[in-house]
Amino acid sequence: MAEDAVSRRAFLVGQGWEQQGSFDEPRLSDIVEMYREIGCEVLLEPYDPAVDGDGGCSACMVVAKEWFRTIFTRKIA
Repeated sequence: MAEDAVSRRAFLVGQGWEQQGSFDEPRLSDIVEMYREIGCEVLLEPYDPAVDGDGGCSACMVVAKEWFRTIFTRKIA
């Protein structure tokens, strides 16, 4: 799965998307709304700890990875 996620992330970056971070609710909705308000297109991808983990305090994210989404944004042309 991680290899597929790495390929997917590379594809998205190649299409102009920028990874912003991984969040769960209720913070996820707030951040998505903020990015849309400042004129960004928003894409939510499944959280993959092998790809999206930052090596820091992400133990809770690994245990409940289905709750988290990784936010990608790009400016609306």
